[in-house]
Amino acid sequence: MRRRLSIIAAGLGLLLLTAGPAGAAGSPSPSPPAGGGIIAEPGVFRAWDARQPPTAVTYDEHLVPTGAAAIALAVRGKRTVIGLIVQGLMPNHQYGAHVHQKACGATGAAAGPHYQNVPDPVQPSVDPAYANARNEVWLDFTTDARGTGSAFAGVEWDFRAGGAHSIILHEHHTDSSPGAAGVAGARAACLTVPLS
Repeated sequence: MRRRLSIIAAGLGLLLLTAGPAGAAGSPSPSPPAGGGIIAEPGVFRAWDARQPPTAVTYDEHLVPTGAAAIALAVRGKRTVIGLIVQGLMPNHQYGAHVHQKACGATGAAAGPHYQNVPDPVQPSVDPAYANARNEVWLDFTTDARGTGSAFAGVEWDFRAGGAHSIILHEHHTDSSPGAAGVAGARAACLTVPLS
């Protein structure tokens, strides 16, 4: 299974490399991280351990069992492309997934709210003018019969420095209706990803 994930990640890496330059001179976007603006963060989900904080944390063993794996990839720049590939999750299930502001912690709440390019002045944000796939990064996916799934998103902006540190997997796909926009149920797992 890990070999298959490595092959998928390598292919996705090549795909992301062809997404274009990671930024342009004079761009108002923050500078991409060292390494050309390309981020690859793999993780194997396990329970929280404060002595050795894991990169990938499961909060719901039914939806994201210990030992399930994920890799997040991103190319940052004037246009940012993000991918998420998972294996070993609940088969044939619809998950929501979003970029969050803080790193993973002992509970799903530790990751803070969704990252928003233009922050909603009202929190928690459920206004579709702010909580939408153009202003946030939504990576909803449905797993196959083996519990494998993937999602990709492209946005026309880059993350602010220090503003985006994780991807949360939620219990169901994301709602986009007024008053519930951005809501995707309980936080099932978290992958710490240094996106900014």
